[in-house]
Amino acid sequence: MKLNQLLKPLKFYQCAQNINDIEVQGIEMDSRQVQNDDLFICIDGFTVDGHDFAQMAEEKGACAVIAERPLSLTIPVIIVNDTVKVLAQLANQYYDYPSEKMQLIGVTGTNGKTTLTYLLDEIFQQYGDDTGLLGTIQMKIGKETYPVRNTTPDSLFLQKSLHKMVQNDVDTVMMEVSSHALDLGRVFGLDFDIAVFTNLSQDHLDYHKDMDDYLRAKSLLFAQMGNQYHNRKKLAVLNYDDPAYSLLARSTAHEVLTYGLDERADVRAKNVSLRPDRTIFDMITPIGDIQIKSNLVGEFSVYNMLAAASAAICANIPLETVQKSLSLTNGVPGRFEPVQRGQDFGVIVDYAHTPDSLENVIKTVKTFTKGKIYVVVGCGGDRDKGKRPKMANVAVKYSDLAIFTSDNPRTEDPDQILKDMTTGLEAQNFEVEQDRKEAISKAIQLCNPGDVVMIAGKGHETYQEIGTERFTFDDREIASNMIDEKLKERF
Repeated sequence: MKLNQLLKPLKFYQCAQNINDIEVQGIEMDSRQVQNDDLFICIDGFTVDGHDFAQMAEEKGACAVIAERPLSLTIPVIIVNDTVKVLAQLANQYYDYPSEKMQLIGVTGTNGKTTLTYLLDEIFQQYGDDTGLLGTIQMKIGKETYPVRNTTPDSLFLQKSLHKMVQNDVDTVMMEVSSHALDLGRVFGLDFDIAVFTNLSQDHLDYHKDMDDYLRAKSLLFAQMGNQYHNRKKLAVLNYDDPAYSLLARSTAHEVLTYGLDERADVRAKNVSLRPDRTIFDMITPIGDIQIKSNLVGEFSVYNMLAAASAAICANIPLETVQKSLSLTNGVPGRFEPVQRGQDFGVIVDYAHTPDSLENVIKTVKTFTKGKIYVVVGCGGDRDKGKRPKMANVAVKYSDLAIFTSDNPRTEDPDQILKDMTTGLEAQNFEVEQDRKEAISKAIQLCNPGDVVMIAGKGHETYQEIGTERFTFDDREIASNMIDEKLKERF
């Protein structure tokens, strides 16, 4: 694509050199990835400033640079006010506006985003759509899966990925949308058809100054759906039972469909039966009623299924398809995932890493546990410190014994994180074991028949972040090995 054609979405920019005959072969924001005739866009990030690497980009063959200030280069430097917004605009132009060629469903909220996108993926596949998924665990295009690093990657990666989905004839894409991504402009330019809100509780206050700022960031997904009514129909799906509902409802110009347990919700659950191995309830909707029988357990699963059904209704999916899909699903890796090795006690791995999500999963365990509940949990380093004592209080309140351990300490001292968790705790039913493997082993060794171990915080993750490195570590694998050792000791 010619550079002057690529720059058409921009109304204002400055460039002292002639750019009419420059051919652009690709767009890059990482100088290490630049190839001949790429356009390099300088992004001032958290740790590095792309402007400092413009010279390297030129040396690697960049044909031009987009920057927010003048640079001493021989190739053209195009000056703009905001390279983050320009990156989104140019990536959209370069990849020919892929989100306009598919149905795009965005899911935001503190908890439940991953589970909800997976439920939706299964529903739309059951309906016959070719689907794509972008989230915490992976990116999926049809049957192919690819690793991702951030919950919501940068706009360049997103546009490139969506373009690939278009090329693979994907009909509908489910996408997790984090507050960071919304606040940092990573989803600028994406044309969401349906936006879903799960819930709001304390998280990410290492980034957001307070809960109001956190909610403001979440509300951007609904505000950025636009004001037009004459193009494709857009809809917002909101959790009526969450206190954030009213602000989010006011944040969008589009029609809202609510869900919840409250009788005033548009899509609601009645006659809920929470069992150890399944959940049964009547789902009341504006287009008819169905009974849901699902292998997913716990009240939080009821909310996830209501949200998934609401989004499906917005997309004109028949209730029979929703009912069948929810009856067949077995959940998401690392989300309330049992570890079964033939033992007579329970071991469950879950991603719960906020106070309310931890409370939800332990309360769910209590509904079917006849014996004692052991909780293994820690808190991540370089993250919101304010939730650490809250996590610890939840763990000791709802379990028989909490074993506090290391999560992903990153660049923080693991011992200090544990002190932050335990300082001020009045309860005595806890132990501290920094080594996560030893903590899991200790909990499993304590188990008698009928007891349950809840290993929380990392879920699907197959690594532990210590310092600036990632080391192989999978709670499910460690737990399996420890269960096997315990069973060997018995026999």
